[in-house]
Amino acid sequence: MTRKQIIAALGALLVIAATLWIFWPGPFESHGEDDHAEDGHNDEAASPEGIVQIDDQQIEASEIEIETVGQGAAIELVFPATVAVAPNAGARVDARASGVVQSIDKNLGDFVLRGEPLARIESGEAALLASQLATARARVAELSSAYERELRLFEANVTARQDLEAARANLQVAQAELSRAQSAVAAAGVSRDGRSLTVTSPISGRVTDAPIILGSYVSTGDELFEVVNGNDLQVQVSIPAVDAARINPGDEAALILGQDREIGGRVRSVTPSLESESRSATAIITLSQSPRELQPGAFLQARIRPSGETDPNAISVADTAVQIIDGREVIFVRTAGGFQAMPVVTAERSGGRVRVLSGLQAGQQIATENAFLLKAELGKEEAEHGH
Repeated sequence: MTRKQIIAALGALLVIAATLWIFWPGPFESHGEDDHAEDGHNDEAASPEGIVQIDDQQIEASEIEIETVGQGAAIELVFPATVAVAPNAGARVDARASGVVQSIDKNLGDFVLRGEPLARIESGEAALLASQLATARARVAELSSAYERELRLFEANVTARQDLEAARANLQVAQAELSRAQSAVAAAGVSRDGRSLTVTSPISGRVTDAPIILGSYVSTGDELFEVVNGNDLQVQVSIPAVDAARINPGDEAALILGQDREIGGRVRSVTPSLESESRSATAIITLSQSPRELQPGAFLQARIRPSGETDPNAISVADTAVQIIDGREVIFVRTAGGFQAMPVVTAERSGGRVRVLSGLQAGQQIATENAFLLKAELGKEEAEHGH
């Protein structure tokens, strides 16, 4: 073999050795990967998913409240309901006299105070009332002078007492007539010039209807405005005959506004008899609050809890206990070293409580108030672990 052949063979061997060094893992590398995989498996086994490590002192400092899950929950019945105005919270404003609409001071949706002008109507009734008031005033002035004259003559022993008493009686009659005329003018809202009547609101609230038209002629009794005080609404619930006897005044109730929103209230009264056509009773619910978006005439659903009726197989907890993690509902259950996030299936919510269909057992202790702090801590631990 020549010198050149020997050099070429050595070069080929060096290329093969370099290739094996790059693509063939060494013994240390192989063992390192296995060790990491084994370590990761051990870490996962040592730290179950959803665990939050926290001691009693930290629980107290975070003001996390713990509730023991009890067996049994109140029975809730759902019925169709209609939002209505309480009897003293709505007013229909009619024309008190015939005439032409001279001006409109309030429009649909405007807020108005009690006694505030809504419109003015030019009417012959205004002139008549103003004339009667003027006549009554003149009559009182005339008889007042006559009485004072009789009083002076009586004190001078010129006239008899019966003449003085007659003058006093005539004056009192005239004063009573003047008072009546003043009341009529004030009630009709007669303007100072005696040409128009002022239409005022009998309550404070918002104008919910205004069929009045500027320049139109209205007759006595025509509806001009409707004013509603939205802070005093009630709910009328239609109760089927089969459930009517189960509902009583004082029962806890709620008006369902949406999937996760409701307004609490109580049953104020229940009609003692059934409606002839629908064969249903009507329960009136008084609400704890009346939000602005709640409008009279709205059709919603009401949830009522008949007093004393419970479902022994149901479980309900405070709604603050339910947290959403990765799109799932969970409840933090107390463990020896902290809390475990347990997936649950829930149903309806009412009165600050939520019914739990699965995932909990009676006797378990769960976090309620400030449970969101455990959710935040769990998210922080998972972020650190992932990093």
